[in-house]
Amino acid sequence: MMGLAVDGGLLVPHQIPDVRAVMGDWHGLDYASLAFEVMRLFIDDIDDETLRDVIERSYGTFDDPAVTPLRSVGDVSILELFHGPTLAFKDVALQFLGNVFELILSESQSHLNILGATSGDTGSAAIAGVRGKDRINIFVLYPDGKTSRLQERQMTTVLEDNVHNIALRGSFDDCQTLMKSVFSDLDFKEKYHLGAVNSVNWARVLAQIVYYFSAWHQLGMPAKFNVSVPTGNFGDIFAGYLALRMGLPIHRLILATNSNDILARFFNSGRYARGEVSYSESPAMDIQVSSNFERYLFYRLGESGDKVADFMQSFSNEGAVNLHYNTPRVDEHFRAASASDEQTLNTIAAVYRDHQYLVDPHTAVGVHVGRRLHEGDIPLVCLATAHPAKFDAAMSRALPGVEVSHPTLTALSGLPERKQVMEVDEDRVKGYLVAHSG
Repeated sequence: MMGLAVDGGLLVPHQIPDVRAVMGDWHGLDYASLAFEVMRLFIDDIDDETLRDVIERSYGTFDDPAVTPLRSVGDVSILELFHGPTLAFKDVALQFLGNVFELILSESQSHLNILGATSGDTGSAAIAGVRGKDRINIFVLYPDGKTSRLQERQMTTVLEDNVHNIALRGSFDDCQTLMKSVFSDLDFKEKYHLGAVNSVNWARVLAQIVYYFSAWHQLGMPAKFNVSVPTGNFGDIFAGYLALRMGLPIHRLILATNSNDILARFFNSGRYARGEVSYSESPAMDIQVSSNFERYLFYRLGESGDKVADFMQSFSNEGAVNLHYNTPRVDEHFRAASASDEQTLNTIAAVYRDHQYLVDPHTAVGVHVGRRLHEGDIPLVCLATAHPAKFDAAMSRALPGVEVSHPTLTALSGLPERKQVMEVDEDRVKGYLVAHSG
């Protein structure tokens, strides 16, 4: 529930279990049962019966019985992660997280004020996970005018008293930096019972590990496979990295970025250097500083928190830092590249033309880069992170005349909305939170 640790760092598990001896036995389990087997390895403070109940309720809200079904689309397999209530991969973690929060708060008779930052999908998924829950207020920071209009409506049309949307006049990085700054004020954090739902929250990452195992089972448990992941904040692909460390036979994690390519540049050069945020057709990836990258560094730097702190302090001071390594690549498990907006839109058009299958602009980045970096005849899985109807403007540019819709989104049209528009001002955000906290 604490999100960031008290020293401003990120929480990681004491150890990563090795599941190679048992993961084949999970074949044939439904998604909730698979999630139970994976998550229980990291959880010792919720009994098995209660944990199973929380998981089953969390995934009972999805519109496909497989929860994350795998579709064969030409030379790739698409893992559809958008069958939850807000049609985005964040639902897989945040439906679970909302129910876990509710359980813990009920047992402790306490309240929580969630503060989150979103580049598009986290906000609506987090709101869907906690809307109307008695002991929780949620405050979501997002960049005003920088999400798709449908993404914004999914947040601002939720009018429950415990939901507060704050549109900041800045970038997502501004939102995320402000959020981290508020959490670093430990007295304020404790006094107002702040918690996090962003991918800085370890439980988010834990829930996302599960669908990598699901993909492998749906593929037929091959000896090895590659996964292409469209990446902004590094949480989704970091979950895959942990699955790999648990023993899942992922040959390559293919990191796919848009023009905000700080992560792709790092994995190709070892240099982590901040640039200016550029706004793209894949807005949820318009991020320069990726919060979960610190967790990866922890394992890359010999599980030394001190070395991570030194690296991040140098990055904060200089805006760039080099990771020194003596191998041909920064990390043999990773391949990385970026896709331009033109390549993204062309991929949407080509996949539809060749396979009559719709991919959203983020998934298209993953498909384009995945195909470019794929090796041999190893199965390639591409993660589909959102339903294409959430990005109607980009889809219409890529596929003029093709209707791309979803009834959940169509129903938002014309509904009343509520949001607060603010400058990027920490004191003002804190004041608003104080005025509306439980």
